Amino acid sequence: MNIPAELKYTKDHEWIRVEGDTITIGITDFAQGELGDIVFVEIETEGETLGQHDVFGTVEAVKTVSDLFMPVSGEVIEFNKSLETNPEQVNSDPYGDGWMIKVTLSDASEIDGLMSAEDYQQLVGA
Repeated sequence: MNIPAELKYTKDHEWIRVEGDTITIGITDFAQGELGDIVFVEIETEGETLGQHDVFGTVEAVKTVSDLFMPVSGEVIEFNKSLETNPEQVNSDPYGDGWMIKVTLSDASEIDGLMSAEDYQQLVGA
């Protein structure tokens, strides 16, 4: 299982990559593996400012639909539009082409409350 050390993680299996004030968010390799084949990603929150733990969208797999939660608060500034036609990128490259949204961070201190790669490995038993 791939758990990149430079990212931060949540108990809800989202990851974040910090690039200045911009945060890229997706779901982890563990999450996509548990969900199975992803057939649809729905994100209608572009342009909205959401709080930490708010739902920013849903991911639909063959067997289930799961909510996606904001790891940090901020404004959703971009949705990965390639997921509209290629949702399977979340399965094949969850930390690269399968990213979901970009957010302008509202409160940098929230990052400190997220899990390190080591903590996330312990959570999922990797």
